[in-house]
Parts: sequence; C-alpha cells; structure tokens
Amino acid sequence: MKPLNVPIVDWTNKSVWLIGASSGIGMACAIELASLGAKVAVSARSMEALNAFVRDHSSSIAVDIDVMNIDSIEKAFNVVKNHQGIDVVIYCAGHYLEQSAGQYNLAEMVKHNDINYLGLCRVLSYILPPLMSQGYGHIGMISSVAGYQGLPKSLAYGPTKAALINLSESLYFDLHDLGIGVSLINPGFVQTPLTAQNNFHMPALISADVAAREMVKGWGKGDFEIHYPKRFTRVLKLLKLFPYALYFKLIKSATKQSKV
Repeated sequence: MKPLNVPIVDWTNKSVWLIGASSGIGMACAIELASLGAKVAVSARSMEALNAFVRDHSSSIAVDIDVMNIDSIEKAFNVVKNHQGIDVVIYCAGHYLEQSAGQYNLAEMVKHNDINYLGLCRVLSYILPPLMSQGYGHIGMISSVAGYQGLPKSLAYGPTKAALINLSESLYFDLHDLGIGVSLINPGFVQTPLTAQNNFHMPALISADVAAREMVKGWGKGDFEIHYPKRFTRVLKLLKLFPYALYFKLIKSATKQSKV
C-alpha cells in the first residue's frame, strides 16, 4: 500500500521545530532527531532544559515559547524561520491533570484546551502559510490514545486529544495534495513528567526514548497515524468497534482492577 505521507528517511540538515521539547517525548524526540543529523530548534517555557540541550547539540537553538500567548508564538516563529527555516514542525506541548465530574474544575478544562488544542491552532496560523507557499514540509502532532474514546478521570484531557485527532485528519485532506505531510502521534503510556502523577498501573509502559524511536520509524514509513506500543494501542483500537454497553463495562472493569 502506498504511504500516506512522503517518507522521511534522511534527517540530515532537516530544519525541525519541536514545540514542547523541555521534557518527556518532546525532549527525547529532539535528542533522537539531532543524532540523525537534523537541525533542531527546541521551544518550551522551561529554558533551562532547552539550554542544556543546546549545549550538547551545537547545531540546535533554543527559543522560548508560551503556546497560550499569540505574541510569544509569533516571536518564536520569526526566530526559528530566520535562523534555519522550517521543514518539519512537531507539536509536543501538553498539559494533563486527572479530572472527573465529582471534582469538576472549569479552569483546568480551559487550561487543557488552551495548551493541548488551541496552542496548536495558534501555531498553525503562523506555520501554514510558509509551508503551503514552499510546497513541502511536515506537521506532526502528539495526541494520545486517550482521544480514541472516553476514559475514566480523563474529563479534561481526553476531549482535547480527540480534537487533535479530528484536526489532523482534516489537515491531511487539505495539505496532502500540496506536498505537505501530516502525522498524528497517538502514544499509549510513556514515562514522562505528565504520567508520573498517575496512581494506577499503566499497562505496556515504555520510556520516552523508545517512543521517540517509534516516531522516527513511523515517519520513515510515511505513516499518517503513529501509535505505540502496538501491543496496547491495538487493543484500544479494537475496543472502539465494540457497542457502548460492552465498552463501558470492559473499561470500568479494567480500570477498577488497575488501581494500586
């Protein structure tokens, strides 16, 4: 079957902008791509971690960004564009805090949406015009298997990831024929500062380094959706096909058993 995207098999001198790269999957991806020869611009609010990365990778730059602030995004975009140009943009910024109806917190609902979804929408307003003008490039966004269907304690987080899934699919329709790739990354459980707060067993937990290698592998094959680890994500994909009565019963049972 023909790849849905042009495979990225050679990262040498590729100009990559990683947003949300101060820790977790974003930082691991920055390290992996730099090792493959990419020119990496890392952005986040935590400049300490970014500056440490730059000290170890001389061809990289660190640019601070607040994805909730349009002026900050514009400033960061101009720095990256003028310094190295933009071939690939990977949106890794994310916020996660458990929430259920019994502890409903509107401020957290808004914050999740502002960072996980609207942050990317703001970034797109700057990167889409130059990518469409140059007729090549790639946009990758980290969503989550939590966006597949509703899950317990995911009242704030899950809907934002579902929005990213839908957005990426729509973007693919619009951008594919223009020569611009779109990839949707749906991780399962990955060891990051975000998942460290979980107080339950996380099945098929993998390291951020392994996650980064899975992403590179998916880009190399031209995949649209890159999901991992497949021994876990394939089960969740199967559950999407079940009728709701069975889905709710199975998820409720599984999450009860996973408490520690």
